[in-house]
Amino acid sequence: MSVPAIRAATLLAIWAAWEALARSGLVYEGIVPSSLAVAASMIHQFSDPAIYFDALQTAYEVVAGFAVGSAAGVGIGLLLGARRFADRAAAPYVQGLAATPKIVFLPILMLALGVGAGSKIGMGALSAFFPVVIATAEGMRGVDPVLVRVARSFNASGVQIVRTVLLPSLLEPILTGMRLGLGVAIVGVLLAEIKFAKAGLGHLAIQHYNFFRTADMYAVLMITFALALAANALMGAAGRRLVRRRVR
Repeated sequence: MSVPAIRAATLLAIWAAWEALARSGLVYEGIVPSSLAVAASMIHQFSDPAIYFDALQTAYEVVAGFAVGSAAGVGIGLLLGARRFADRAAAPYVQGLAATPKIVFLPILMLALGVGAGSKIGMGALSAFFPVVIATAEGMRGVDPVLVRVARSFNASGVQIVRTVLLPSLLEPILTGMRLGLGVAIVGVLLAEIKFAKAGLGHLAIQHYNFFRTADMYAVLMITFALALAANALMGAAGRRLVRRRVR
């Protein structure tokens, strides 16, 4: 059986299990609504211009936060990887903060950046930063030092060494960290929107929850899941293209 067939069969099995549970009467229909009701809600919401505004708001916060967090992660990862003493000194703090739920920093971000988009972008940046900085620093340990010495023997500047030696060698680790960072950035932004926001998909989902519009809530979650899958697929395709160009 081919991979697409297995994926289609898996989706069909999940849908059948969901619909069977919704119709079984074992759980209250407000907790697990019929998939048909969720599909009808998705169609209805796509006809409402408001959801496009919310989706664009979330996309803006995710992209901005991911860009800031990734840039900071690559920069600091290069510095830590280049200075082994600094890497060993900072590792316990980086690893500890990476494992900390980032939502605990939301009150601080709201105080520093306000309750608008700034705090959501900050949550996205903070979430994306740690996977990228860890992947970059780990990748630096695998860079052949001979390449760096050769570049220095040709009087290459620090910027030239980073551009021509380090970044090409670190392409795959950085891309892996960025794919992980994108996923947690989406989660961070949505959590921040759920806690306090006036717009965004997370805000829309919690509004449906507050008014017990369960099918509408599931519809928003499904739309968010589909958008996250599309973003991850685009990131993966872009990464594979960059790797192929480097190999050539």
